[in-house]
Amino acid sequence: MKTLFIIRHAKSSWLLGAENDFDRPLNDRGKTEGPEMAKRLHKRISEISCFISSPARRARKTAKYFAHEFGQTENDIRLVPELYYAATETFFDVVSSINNYCQSAAIFSHNPGITEFVNLLTTNRIDNMPTSGIFAVRTSIENWNEFRKGEKEFFFFDYPKL
Repeated sequence: MKTLFIIRHAKSSWLLGAENDFDRPLNDRGKTEGPEMAKRLHKRISEISCFISSPARRARKTAKYFAHEFGQTENDIRLVPELYYAATETFFDVVSSINNYCQSAAIFSHNPGITEFVNLLTTNRIDNMPTSGIFAVRTSIENWNEFRKGEKEFFFFDYPKL
């Protein structure tokens, strides 16, 4: 049994100044909700084996909150440039590349691709993946490269305002 947690980055600042979109930081709400959602997830499950994130600043920081909550460090987060505004195909490719020793994995990315991806996984559809939202599925596959065709079961959907 494998479990996949798809997590949208926490709320970010739109006050760009000289920064570009890739380097946008979390705002105060994001700095509060990111760690809170990590704690909520940890109350629900005891372990996440692998952390994979877009290298964009807001996604990396969100992943860091979750990794820290689960006893990992920022160095344990695998950064995948393709997850920055990824298409659904990219998400499937990233999941297929997860090391099979990982029984559970968390992927941190962005809209609109993240909403499109989770809506392909089960019959549980969402209109919009909110910031700090967590969509979780379970599958009985043995190898992550079987994920696309494997049967997926909705586990839960959680977000800060729920």
